[in-house]
Amino acid sequence: MQRNVEADNKGGRLQTMRYTLEGLDCANCAAKIERGLQAIDGLEAVKVNFATKSIELSPAQVAVAQEVITRIEPDVMLRSASEHPDLAGKDGQGQGHAIIISGILFIIGVIFYDHLHQTPYSWLEYVVFLSAYVLVGGPVIGRAFRQILQGRVFDEHFLMTIATFGAIAIHQLPEAVGVMLFYAIGEFLQKKAVDRSRRSIQALLEIQPEYANLKDNGSTRKVRPQEVAVGQYIVVKPGERVPLDGKVVEGVTFVDTSALTGESVPRRVEAGKSVLAGMVNGQGLITVKVAKRYADSSIARILELVEKAAERKAPTEKFISVFAGYYTPVVVGTAVLIAVLPPLVIPGATFAEWIYRALVLLVISCPCALMVSIPLGYFGGIGGASRKGILIKGANFLDALAKTHTVVFDKTGTLTKGVFRVTGIHVRNGFTKEQLIAVAAEAETFSNHPIAQSLKEAYGREVAPEHVRDYQEIPAHGISAIVDGHRVLAGNDRLMHREGIVHEDCDAPGTSVYVAIGGEYAGYIVISDEIRDDAAEAIASLKTLGVRKTVMLTGDEQSVAQRVAGELGLDEFHAGLLPEDKVAQVEELLAQIPHPKQQKLVFIGDGVNDAPVITRADIGVAMGGLGSAAAIEAADVVLMEDAPAKLPQAIAIARRTNRIVWQNIIMALVVKAFFIFLGSIGVASIWEAVFADVGVTLLAVFNAARTLQINKAR
Repeated sequence: MQRNVEADNKGGRLQTMRYTLEGLDCANCAAKIERGLQAIDGLEAVKVNFATKSIELSPAQVAVAQEVITRIEPDVMLRSASEHPDLAGKDGQGQGHAIIISGILFIIGVIFYDHLHQTPYSWLEYVVFLSAYVLVGGPVIGRAFRQILQGRVFDEHFLMTIATFGAIAIHQLPEAVGVMLFYAIGEFLQKKAVDRSRRSIQALLEIQPEYANLKDNGSTRKVRPQEVAVGQYIVVKPGERVPLDGKVVEGVTFVDTSALTGESVPRRVEAGKSVLAGMVNGQGLITVKVAKRYADSSIARILELVEKAAERKAPTEKFISVFAGYYTPVVVGTAVLIAVLPPLVIPGATFAEWIYRALVLLVISCPCALMVSIPLGYFGGIGGASRKGILIKGANFLDALAKTHTVVFDKTGTLTKGVFRVTGIHVRNGFTKEQLIAVAAEAETFSNHPIAQSLKEAYGREVAPEHVRDYQEIPAHGISAIVDGHRVLAGNDRLMHREGIVHEDCDAPGTSVYVAIGGEYAGYIVISDEIRDDAAEAIASLKTLGVRKTVMLTGDEQSVAQRVAGELGLDEFHAGLLPEDKVAQVEELLAQIPHPKQQKLVFIGDGVNDAPVITRADIGVAMGGLGSAAAIEAADVVLMEDAPAKLPQAIAIARRTNRIVWQNIIMALVVKAFFIFLGSIGVASIWEAVFADVGVTLLAVFNAARTLQINKAR
C-alpha cells in the first residue's frame, strides 16, 4: 500500500497530535511499526516512541497509520492522547493466569513424565504438555503465522515457534513447553520492569497542573488550565501547583521550583515577580495575572520536550535497529546449516542430535535484550536529567554530550551574572562626577543594553528623552547621541580611537565606559559584572570529568576578559569579539579537535543572543532557559536555571547513560555468543538457552532502569 497522506493537507504543513499505541509492549514490534509507517509516502518522518508508547500524526494520517499498524501488529490500536497518557501498561492479569495454569500443568507433566511415557496412557503425556504449551504459546504462534502470511518471517515469535515445533517433532515435549513457558515468564517480567521505568518517567510528567482557580466576578471557580486566557487572574492556594505562567499581583510566598529546575531551595515571590507553571506554592496565598496560554507555558514546553526526546535516536540505537534486521535471518540460516550439514558429513552424527543443537541456537538468538534495553536506557537518562532541570532534546544529543572534548562559554550572563553596577566614576578635564554620570545616562536613554541600564540606575533620576536626539548605536563600540546640544560618545576604547579622542588606558577591575562630551574626553565610568557563584565549580568539575579544553568568548575588553579567565582557571579566552567573530572562533576551535567524530565541542550561552554560535557548535546549550521560549527552541540542551555547574552534571549523566547502554550491548552479545557456542558443541541444552535468553533480557532491562537514578551520575 503506497497511499500519499500528504494529499489531504493541500500543500500546507500538517498539524500533528500525539496518539498512544495501546497494546504496544515489544520494542522490536515498535521498530517494525516505525519501519512500516516510514515506507508510506507522507509518513517518512514518523517516529514511534517506545518509551512513552506514543506517536505523532495529523488527523488525516490516522486511518492510513492504523491500517499499517494493524497489518504489522493486529493487537495495537491508536487512541488519542490529548492529555498525558498513562505510560505504565496494564497489569496483564490474563497473561499471568495463563502462565500459572501452564506452569502447574508443566510441573505435573514433568513429575509423572516417566509413568505416562512408558504406559499405555502415553497419550496423556501429549494432553498435559500440549495443553500447557497452547496456553502460553498460542499468542506467540498466532503472531508468528500472521507475520508469515504478511511476508515477514524473521522475528522473535518465529524463532520461538520454529524452535518449539522442532522440539515437539523430536519428542522433547517438556523442553518445548519449557521454552514457551519461560519465554512467557520473561516477557511478563520484562513488561513489568519496563512499566516500572515508565511509571518513574510518568512521575516527571505528573508535574502537569490539573486545574486553575479562576477569579470570576468576585469569586473563584476551578477550570482546566487550558481554558484560562491571557490577562485573566487566578488564585494559587498554599500547597497548590501553579497552573500557568504569570506575574504575582497580590500576596507573598515561597515557591518550590524543583520540578522545573532541580533546585530544592524555595524561591521568594511577591507582587511584581513572575511565577511559572509547575512551581508549587508554599504557605502564602497569591493572585497571579496570566501571561501565557497553557500551550505556551514553560511546563507544557518541558513536558513536550521530554516526551519527544526519545524520538531523536542516538547512533547506537539506529545501529542496533539495523543490526537486528540482519541478525535474525543470519541466525536462522546458521541454525539450518547446523541441523543439516553435520549429519551429512560427520560419520555417526544423527539428525535428531544436530536439529536439537540448532533449536538451542534459535532459542538463544532472540534480540529482545538489545531492542528493549537500549531505547529504555536513553529515555531513562533524558528523564533523569529533566528532574535535575536539564532538558536534553534527544538521545543523539545525550550521546554527543558524553563525548565532550571542548567547552566554550559566553561570558556575560553565563560565567558572570550579567547584572552590571557602577563601581567607580573617574572624571577628567574639569568635568564633575555628577555631570559625567548624568550625561552618560541621558545618552544611553534609548539603549536596552545591561551597561546602559546600570548607568541609568546609578544616575537615580528619571531621564528626559526630549533632551536626546540623533541617537545611534555603534556595534561593538558604544553609542553616539546629541544631549542638550552637545555630542556625547559613550563606549569602549575602540570608540575613542575611532573618533580620535585623546584618552588614557584604564586597567580597572571591570568594564570601563569612556565618555567624551563635545569632542573632549570627560572621564570614564567603571562597571562591574559579578562572576557567578558556581562558575569556578563548573570549570573545576569539567576538568575533573576529563574535558580537555575550556574557553571563554566575549565582546568585552581584553583586561576584563583576562581577569575573569584567570579567576576561573579557564584554559584560554578571546576578547573584543563581534557576534560573527564568535562564530569564526568556534569554527577555529572545532578545527582543532583531533577526532571530530569521537570528540565534541559544546557551546554554552545565555539564550537567543548566542543563537548563531549555539547553532554552529556540535552541542548548543542555553542557560537560564526557565520561561524563555526562544532559548528552549534554539538549543540542543537547556539548563533551566542560571547555573553553569549544571553543565558538568549533564555531561556526567550522559556518560553514565552511555556506559549503561554499552554494558547492555556487550553483556547481551557476549552471553548469547557463549551459549550459541555451547549449544553448537552440544554442551548447552534448550533449558540453558531459555534461562540465558530470559535472564539476559531481564538483566539488561533492570540495568537500563538505573539511568533514572540521577543522584549516582558521576
